[in-house]
Formats: sequence, structure tokens, C-alpha cells
Amino acid sequence: MNEIDVFILADEALRSVVDQIRDDQWEQRVPDDMTRKPGTTLRQTINHHAYDDAWVPDVLAGRTIAEVGDKYDGDLLGDHPKLTFASIVETAVLTVRAFDDLDRIVHLSYGDYPAREYLKHITSFRGLRAYDIARFIGADTTLPDDLVQGLWDEIAPDAEQWRQMGVFGPAITVPETAPLQDRLLGLTGRRPR
Repeated sequence: MNEIDVFILADEALRSVVDQIRDDQWEQRVPDDMTRKPGTTLRQTINHHAYDDAWVPDVLAGRTIAEVGDKYDGDLLGDHPKLTFASIVETAVLTVRAFDDLDRIVHLSYGDYPAREYLKHITSFRGLRAYDIARFIGADTTLPDDLVQGLWDEIAPDAEQWRQMGVFGPAITVPETAPLQDRLLGLTGRRPR
């Protein structure tokens, strides 16, 4: 599995979880460990993911922040958040599926990286957030096996470096015999159920 495959699995898993959000859950505040801004609502969290996904075609096309400007700022979800989110995800997935140069340099807010690194960064965010949101809304937190394996393969080699940068909290000890999803969650500072 390469970075493209794992991105698609993660984005589709996140979309599937968003599809399960009830109307009365959108304005609920998410736990502080799910956000860097205390008081953030679930809708704001999903809008952030929509924003992140909306950028995918421009980033992979090599555009810079200056070239794109502020066209993705504000509320992207509108009156039909699930449908709008699904549409944004579909565009991102189609773009990534058609992308064929993982070594192309792309321009991010924190520097220039090969596209494969960009996809790794945003894939881990999506895949793990699918778990976090499912847990928050009371949905099934079981991630697809292929996604769990792909995330493990991408995250495990660099987990300590990412932890030092503040991406993950302190690791939680999980037995080596535990299912891979539980070990992935522990590695990324999440307590398995």
C-alpha cells in the first residue's frame, strides 16, 4: 500500500463517520484533547477537515498559499454539512487517485515537501480523527483493517519525532498482543476502548 491508497482509505473512513453525525450533535463542544482551541464545536472540527480536504487539489497541483489566497476560509459546510463534506472528500479522493508523482515538491504552510510526505501528514490526521469523532458521537470506532495497517506503517517509524513536535501526546502502553488498532491508538497517545 502506498501513500495514495492510505489517504483514500482515511478520507473515506472520515467521510463515513461524518455521515453518522446526528443533527443535534453538530453544535456540541468536542473534548479539549481533540482540538487546539478549547470550546470548538463538532461542526467547526468538521469544517476544519473540509478546509484541509479542499486544499488537496491545489496543493498537489503545486500552488502556493499566496496563489490560492483565502478562497477556503470561513464556513465550507453550509446548510447541508454532510452532503457538502462528502462532495469535498470526493473531489480530494479523485484528485489523489489520479495523482502520479509522489516525489513532486508541494508547498505547505510549514515548508516545501515531497507530495508523499504531505499525504502522510494529512492522512494520519484524517485516519485518527475518524476514530476520535466516532468515539465522540457514539458510533462504532472500529477502523478498516487496511487503514489501520496503512496508518501503522506510516506513523510507527516517525511517531517519536512527531510526538516531540507536539503532534501526538505521550504514548499509552498497550500489550504487544493487542489488536493493531489498539497499538496504533496507544502509539499516538489515545487510550483504546
